[in-house]
Amino acid sequence: MSQPPPRPHALSVSPFACRADRLIKELWDRKITPKPPLDPEFLWQIGARGYTSEDEVSCRSADEVDDFRERLARLCHSLREEADLNALGHTMAYGQLKKAIRERHALGRLWRTRPELARTAIAAPIIVAGQMRSGTTRVHRLLAADPAHCGTRFCDSHHPVPARPDLRPLISRAALAMARRINPWLDTLHPFSPTRVDEEIGWLASALSPPSYEAQWHVPSYVSWSEGRDPAPVYAEFARILRTDAAHHGNADRTRILKCPQFSEDLPALVAQFPGARIVSTAREQNAVWASAVSMVACQSAFQTCAPALAPIESAWMRKIAMRERRLNASLAQLPNPVARVTFEQLNRDWREAMRAVYDALGAELTDAALAAMEAELARSEGDWHRHHSRDIAGFGLTASEAGRIGRRAAG
Repeated sequence: MSQPPPRPHALSVSPFACRADRLIKELWDRKITPKPPLDPEFLWQIGARGYTSEDEVSCRSADEVDDFRERLARLCHSLREEADLNALGHTMAYGQLKKAIRERHALGRLWRTRPELARTAIAAPIIVAGQMRSGTTRVHRLLAADPAHCGTRFCDSHHPVPARPDLRPLISRAALAMARRINPWLDTLHPFSPTRVDEEIGWLASALSPPSYEAQWHVPSYVSWSEGRDPAPVYAEFARILRTDAAHHGNADRTRILKCPQFSEDLPALVAQFPGARIVSTAREQNAVWASAVSMVACQSAFQTCAPALAPIESAWMRKIAMRERRLNASLAQLPNPVARVTFEQLNRDWREAMRAVYDALGAELTDAALAAMEAELARSEGDWHRHHSRDIAGFGLTASEAGRIGRRAAG
């Protein structure tokens, strides 16, 4: 299909998602299959099946073990008490949390048997930090296209446990096919492909950091608690996964380009794991960031809740964007690491000039081979559906004046 289907409203839900929700509810009502509780103990029992307590601990500190358990308990409570999940949303939440527990144990077992993987020496990474919808994906993929660099595959981010043979691309292809049936506008939000370079949001999700969860469900108490908590245990796990991934792919000597909007919130904790990291900070006019973020979260959450509403999303993301901006600015002012700054508008105006400035600020050489690879990456993205997202946003009335109204309401 060369064009995405029309999305008439920010909270539009596909017929397939509606049918899936009704089917799951009917299966529960008829007692054909039980409704799984979003209870941490129940989830742990199912997710850890086949593993041992030694796999939970492995090379992790006591604080790291406790952090995951506390995150699970609080996220489950928020899902039960605040999210107002429908049958499809409940099923998706159950599946994602069970998966996180299972991956936690599988990684622990791997590191118990091969501890050297978690300690693999890697080249200092480049961290792309900025608001979602501010050009982070474009900068990330341009930098990762450089033959001197490398990036994380989508399938590896969402399935961090390596294996031989590596079936993760096939598993991710099947998962994306189902996700597109449920949400036919998915690719207008972000260009996906199983083996394409993508953000490490899956690694954060496996440690129960909130970015993928708050983009799907209304879990304000969990988000607030997590924002006030030291994220060091999350990034200790993140670093072990990165080192393991680099060892598996044999690219530890190449600069990994890391990117997730959550980094703008947690930058010091990530840099503490990689003190030699260099940073690229992206920026875009905040009303445009807000409108795009609201549209994205609405699209991902509407089919998972009993009563989708735009106002809570608007207020939550006005607050979140302002908080991330404050934290990122404070971190960049304090950290001694080299920083390159680039704006969404600069990338649109002349991406080559913008990338030359980035490389100069990082003390790196932008080679002809890198430029050619970047041109190929941009050519590949020409057919991506995410270019239709701005059209949808305009149709939803998510404008600068609306952003100002929400901002005043949030401030009051």
